[in-house]
Amino acid sequence: MNNSAGKKSVRIMICAGEVSGELYAANIMQVIKHELGNAYNIEFFGIGGDKMVAEGAEIIAHVSQTGVMGLWEVLKRVRFFTKLKKQLQEMIDIRKPDILFTIDYPGMNMRIAEYAHNKGIKTIHFICPQVWAWHQERIPKIATIFDHLITIFPFEVKLFDEYNLDCRFLGHPMVDVIAATKRESSPELPWKGGYRIALFPGSRRNEIARLLPDILKAATLVEKELGECSFIIPTPTKQIDKLVRSVLAKCKIVPKNLELCSGNSRHVLQQSIAAIIKSGTSTLEAALMECPHIVIYKVSKLTEIIARRLIKGVKNVGIVNIVADKEITPELLQDAVTPERMAAELIPLIKDGEARTKQLAELQRVCDLLGEDGAILRTGKFVSEKVLEVVS
Repeated sequence: MNNSAGKKSVRIMICAGEVSGELYAANIMQVIKHELGNAYNIEFFGIGGDKMVAEGAEIIAHVSQTGVMGLWEVLKRVRFFTKLKKQLQEMIDIRKPDILFTIDYPGMNMRIAEYAHNKGIKTIHFICPQVWAWHQERIPKIATIFDHLITIFPFEVKLFDEYNLDCRFLGHPMVDVIAATKRESSPELPWKGGYRIALFPGSRRNEIARLLPDILKAATLVEKELGECSFIIPTPTKQIDKLVRSVLAKCKIVPKNLELCSGNSRHVLQQSIAAIIKSGTSTLEAALMECPHIVIYKVSKLTEIIARRLIKGVKNVGIVNIVADKEITPELLQDAVTPERMAAELIPLIKDGEARTKQLAELQRVCDLLGEDGAILRTGKFVSEKVLEVVS
């Protein structure tokens, strides 16, 4: 349909159900508007958040509603998600998008993509579900319902070699974020004297309660061995800050120089000589910030039993080690998460010596594997090209 300015409209349904994915989506929308906006009126609609709305998206569900974690939380809201799925299907039928672009959030997005694909709508997905860790039986399904899959790790592409799916690695968006951080002026942080060491106990109540007391005990062993040290725990939100402080209040053994820092987690890593990090995205940030670190992870016994049955074919839990395809950052899991083991693994990474030099070299290799910054730009341009193929 042409408007008064003579531009043809293109309809892009875009679905990002979590905060991180919504940020990527908004940035990709900026690229699409730059690529197509002079020639087309672009209609964005789907699910997302405030950043997507600011870029012109019409959303029917907000990430504050859709971004829930855990099986029980999903089950409690099953009626909401059932209704949302129906609403999204109706949106596809009524608005007839030229492209469905989904970001992460595989539980809902795979269902919507299957529906759209069966309607003859081109489907593009950004951020591959972690089928290399669990639910490998979903690989054929993914290859069937998506026309294009954009991965954020290079090793994911080969998982789909035997399928008729256009699967490509365009870089990791975290590289973009880190590059931007490195261009910023590094802020003054509440370090004291001595070795600067970052502590990342996780972001959920159970993680912090389970890990932080032993992390602090490990920190005291490190300062006993090395002399004066300074420790910072970054707290990205007020809620996490409150959780950390509540656990700290109960800990009897803490290092002499310990501070909490609101936000600035990447700058904390940038300024640290080494870190103790709960397995997760922060380990990737540490690698890109060239901060030697150890990875720790501890869950309940029941969760461990279930996880061991679900996770197959993965030698490591740390994403940096998975990308490297070998253990370059020490991993302490379950019963191995003790103050003594953490201190013993961390101290060689602080001292100048073979362990530190070797890990720094391996972290650089991981950075090289993840490619240069510009993943968001490349992804936005790719989606724009596929839109043009449909509407031209």
